[in-house]
Amino acid sequence: MRLLPRSLYGRSLLIIVMPLIVLQAVSTWVFYDRHWDLITRRLTGGLAGDVAFVIEEMQRAPEERAAILAALARSTDHWGEFKEGAVLPDGPPVSRSGFLDHHLARAMDERVGRPFRMDTRSFERVVMVEVQLPDGVLQISTRREIVFSSTTYVFLLWMAGSSLILFAVAGIFMRGQVKPLVRLAEAAEAFGKGRDIRDFRPAGATEIRGAAAAFLMMRNRIVRQMAQRTEMLAGVSHDLRTPLTRLKLGLALLARNDDVAELEQDVAEMERMLNGYLAFARGEGGEAAVPCDPVSILDDAVGAFARDGANVRLGAVERLELPLRAAAFRRCIDNLLSNAARHANRVCVSLRVAERAVEITVDDDGPGIAPDERENVFRPFYRVDASRNPSTGGVGLGLSIARDVIRSHGGELFLEESAWGGLRARIRLPR
Repeated sequence: MRLLPRSLYGRSLLIIVMPLIVLQAVSTWVFYDRHWDLITRRLTGGLAGDVAFVIEEMQRAPEERAAILAALARSTDHWGEFKEGAVLPDGPPVSRSGFLDHHLARAMDERVGRPFRMDTRSFERVVMVEVQLPDGVLQISTRREIVFSSTTYVFLLWMAGSSLILFAVAGIFMRGQVKPLVRLAEAAEAFGKGRDIRDFRPAGATEIRGAAAAFLMMRNRIVRQMAQRTEMLAGVSHDLRTPLTRLKLGLALLARNDDVAELEQDVAEMERMLNGYLAFARGEGGEAAVPCDPVSILDDAVGAFARDGANVRLGAVERLELPLRAAAFRRCIDNLLSNAARHANRVCVSLRVAERAVEITVDDDGPGIAPDERENVFRPFYRVDASRNPSTGGVGLGLSIARDVIRSHGGELFLEESAWGGLRARIRLPR
């Protein structure tokens, strides 16, 4: 499985190419075994038969050797010469390493049965055979195409060329079929990162169109559900402001005493909780993501907290552009800095660009959060301080809003131990 292509396009091409290669291999083997080998054997057998016939005629009428050779040249595609008194040199009779050499040598052994030598390579288009006779050497020459089928190379070239053309056509066709699926995957990834996908349309084969249509329906349901939830939270929070205002007005008209002061504190806490609900609702709003520089947002947030007296600084950063919901992202950074500044003396913000992601860290030297509580603090309205004293924290929505914002951008928010011994909030956003 490790050797297979990882992409659908590569695997689809492999499904097309493998049967084609097998078909080519089988066709080549059948052609070689049944056509090339058979035709070459018959052609070389014909030449050997003509040589054997000439030898028999020359032995029957030695005085007519010249006439026999002249008739051979006139009636066939061979021509010959008799070298009287010549002797073939010593050594191996013939090289049988080549395809043509092997078949021609076997035919000469079967039909002539005399010492011979042959040369199939010294001349480009001529094959020469020399046979030892009792009183000399008979030399027979013929054209190469007489004993060797040249259609073999034509067949192989045609087969390879047609395969390349079919492979190119299949590649173009498969690319067109895979492209809608790639666009569907890109749209799903963009939606997971909270980006706009209004230009996406179902395309391609019926099955891919069905998957794209189902994705669009799912997206619409999710967007509608988020909008309804946001509107509900905003509506409830807004409607509750009216009775709170009446309560504040009624308390202001009462005589001052300890009971009235406690009621005013309760009303103030309720108002802070409503403000938290509204902030939570705004975090799920429909702000569009636009390319912006996250370093500028970090710089503004750090500067605002520093002006309020917090010991916050911006560390190492690398400038880049990311598609962000600027207001929501700023709210996330403000929540993290607010938590850090409330519990620590020093806070440092840094940004690092990785290969496929951007990491933003907020480090502090505060008491930190126990490892078994780090996931719980992301739950809405959860506070590590069970007393819920307003002086030690908010209503428990800050980290929930921060994580929701980061997840709406397709990223993740982690809580870890800081190098200073406190808490590190690490944001990882896809590039």
